[in-house]
Amino acid sequence: MAPGPETLAPTRFIDSDSDAVRAWASRAVAGAASAPVAIAERLFYAVRDGIRYDPYRVSRDPAAYRASAVAACDANWCVPKSVLLAACARAQGIPARLGFADVRNHLSSDKLSERMGTDLFAWHGYAELWLGERWVKLSTAFNIELCERFGVRALAFDPEAGALMHPYDQQGRRHMEYVRERGSFDDLPLDAIFATFDEIYPAMAAADAERDAAFHG
Repeated sequence: MAPGPETLAPTRFIDSDSDAVRAWASRAVAGAASAPVAIAERLFYAVRDGIRYDPYRVSRDPAAYRASAVAACDANWCVPKSVLLAACARAQGIPARLGFADVRNHLSSDKLSERMGTDLFAWHGYAELWLGERWVKLSTAFNIELCERFGVRALAFDPEAGALMHPYDQQGRRHMEYVRERGSFDDLPLDAIFATFDEIYPAMAAADAERDAAFHG
């Protein structure tokens, strides 16, 4: 389906009209060709590697999920990084939205699996950009340094096939398994995400809420 005007409009979380997002996007695409694919490629790598992956930065503060706030971070997790990519794309005139899926990380660390109580990552986020008359799914979650450290192939920008998590690592071990599609959204469905987290990760949700309360206390 061709994109509607809502995929170019600023929203509560995808605040593509903010000075912070516009400046971040402009820096990322400086010197790039004006074609949407060239711009999208620059934005993809800027978000992928410019903000390292940190699954322990899950905040309960909605303000932390605005693209303008994410632009000021040096580390974050898949959902905020996807929000920033979508916002930067819209700021550059490329229709964009958010996509989500539940994935099972067969190589999740013992520390993270213990914290979550499972290797199932609900609402794994990625951005969907309109390129070449099609929606292209692009995951920017894992920065290249993290991939090299754990022997996982870094996702490369592909304007046709997209860039979703690899099913196997470089040693042929099972890595990411997509188990459920959550759909596409014009803005971040944060309430739905947290409701699922409360159901699937009760201990983690309580710890996140306690940490936020201490930080803002």
